[in-house]
Amino acid sequence: MIDKFDMLKDIERVLVSEEEIHARIKEVGAQIAKDYAGKCPILVGVLKGVVPFYAEMSQAIAIPLQEDFMCITSFEGGTQSTGKLTFRKDIDHDIEGRDVLILEDIIDSGSTLKLIMEIFKERNPNSVKICTLLDKPSGRKVELTPDYTCFTIPAAFVVGYGLDYDDYYRNLPFVGVLKPSVYQD
Repeated sequence: MIDKFDMLKDIERVLVSEEEIHARIKEVGAQIAKDYAGKCPILVGVLKGVVPFYAEMSQAIAIPLQEDFMCITSFEGGTQSTGKLTFRKDIDHDIEGRDVLILEDIIDSGSTLKLIMEIFKERNPNSVKICTLLDKPSGRKVELTPDYTCFTIPAAFVVGYGLDYDDYYRNLPFVGVLKPSVYQD
């Protein structure tokens, strides 16, 4: 078991501070509210890492909206995508004719979001856009560009603010680079 003090010593460096996260979410939320003025989008969070970002971003978007979640993953406790997508929970709302905004904690390979976009487009929404806390373009394996990005990050294994390693570190209030010694044996 890892305690909070161990978690902090496992961080090589803070990549995005708690203050930077809060400020940027307010900016992006205001832009989304402006772009969706007069509409009632459905926010779809991709569980589980998105939870802190989703909670804060949904409050930063000052227009009427509905909330939903889905769970689809390509990670099974490691630091690299397995390449195999596991669909665990679908959304509850009918999105036909609706504007959908997918919230994601991090876009790396892009494979998971590409599949979600394909699934959603078959359901005839008015629009589907993506908002991500972190974009790591160096890891991209598919053609995918988010519509809203809070931070673009370099190739590094990051944890905190919802992101995890083996389901730990999600509760750190910042995004940090995990020391390789933690996950390399």
